[in-house]
Amino acid sequence: MRGPPAERDVDELLDFGVVNLDKPPGPSAHQVSGWVRDLAGVEQAAHAGTLDPKVTGCLPTLLGDATRLAQVFLEGTKEYVAVLELHGPAPADLDRVVSEFEGELYQKPPRKSAVSRRLRTRTIYGLDVLEVKDRKVLLRIDCESGTYIRKLCHDIGLALGTGGHMGHLRRTRTDPFDDSNLVNLHTFTDALAFAEEGDEALLREVVAPAERSLAHLPRVTIAPSAAEQVAHGAQVYAPGVINADEGIDRDALVACYTPDDAVVCLGRLVGDADAERGEVVRLERVLV
Repeated sequence: MRGPPAERDVDELLDFGVVNLDKPPGPSAHQVSGWVRDLAGVEQAAHAGTLDPKVTGCLPTLLGDATRLAQVFLEGTKEYVAVLELHGPAPADLDRVVSEFEGELYQKPPRKSAVSRRLRTRTIYGLDVLEVKDRKVLLRIDCESGTYIRKLCHDIGLALGTGGHMGHLRRTRTDPFDDSNLVNLHTFTDALAFAEEGDEALLREVVAPAERSLAHLPRVTIAPSAAEQVAHGAQVYAPGVINADEGIDRDALVACYTPDDAVVCLGRLVGDADAERGEVVRLERVLV
């Protein structure tokens, strides 16, 4: 079992940690995670949500055993700042037309995407026009994971009657991370070098315990004895539950922790945490 996140040494941190990386333009997200893996000297690393080579911004990268947490980034929302480049002068009703794209919309993934090109729905939670200059429109987009911003910009251009395409795109948030504390590759490299020389301070600033990736998920606290059973494949049963966040929806993805804040597993809530017996959390991923 892992100890409390704040008490882990550097090797433990690198083997179960996360870096809130500021992806540069040029390399793919896969290339960037490969560089992080090699720099950290771990067997594997995984990025949280694909970004095209030209796209920059928030790319949380999971290290070592933390790669098993990658599914949690499908549960949260994303925020982007995008430049919509119109093919004609911006019409007077631009704000009104753009606002009509808030809510649920249909999208078909582009031909070059890595997923099946089936029509699907995605939700736009917020869509703001930040600035208009000549034929360029700066947009802030708060959306469901899996939304294709390039397709959204194309469709807005059609609705405006001018045509349009996506110019620059930057991701500013992928729950629970945002752009307030991004780390670039240079800083990550420096932090590793300083740590090798005995100065761990910077590394502990730029690499967080993997539990940081779960901050947006409902929490269930289980007894150490229950955690030991989960480590051997048992489900989470009511006698082993100490407490749980209030108002968790049935079938919601939850993270289970020991009382010292070390994560044990991910699973779906299938029972009442206050019950005296029965299954409470059905395992999806054991993390110890």
